[in-house]
Amino acid sequence: QVQLVESGGGLVQAGGSLRLSCAASGRTFSSYAMGWFRQAPGKEREFVARISRSGGTTYYADSVRGRFTISRDNAKNTVYLQMPSLKPEDTAVYYCAADSGSLPTRKDSEYEYWGQGTQVTVSS
Repeated sequence: QVQLVESGGGLVQAGGSLRLSCAASGRTFSSYAMGWFRQAPGKEREFVARISRSGGTTYYADSVRGRFTISRDNAKNTVYLQMPSLKPEDTAVYYCAADSGSLPTRKDSEYEYWGQGTQVTVSS
């Protein structure tokens, strides 16, 4: 069992930055690949980024590649999402999720554990 708690969301102007954190409980954090997803009002939840168990491999959605950075600190049981140059279209609830599988999936159904989400609002 893994419990995930996101933090770091908020209201920011376009061009600003935020860093989201996701703290995991348990001693098996390094056994899970971690992902970030987001869901905007009226839209389906979408993949944002994924990081492998060791942190050595990362994947990004086209919409954030080159702008957002996912990272993890296994000693602190925490995964991060650094989000500079934010745009109004980045407004969404952001969720972190844990996947015990090794395949780099972007499907939210493949992730076993989810946090409660943190709101990110980017004003124009």
